[in-house]
Amino acid sequence: MPVLTPLLLRGLTGLTRQLLVLWAQMDSKPPQEQLGVTDVTTGLTSCFLCFFLSSGWVLSHLETYKKQE
Repeated sequence: MPVLTPLLLRGLTGLTRQLLVLWAQMDSKPPQEQLGVTDVTTGLTSCFLCFFLSSGWVLSHLETYKKQE
């Protein structure tokens, strides 16, 4: 097993290196259009609904989930 460890690590670092090269080749430019208030409000509302509402539902019904039926 210790003999295979360097080969496995070399494979992982090679894959990581390829991903980093692809990521480094992306261009970062200013947006063509600025985001408006409506866009920001829609995005924040959808994030709230997806993450906080679903986790709040689970936490509020935690006792129900603990019951073994």
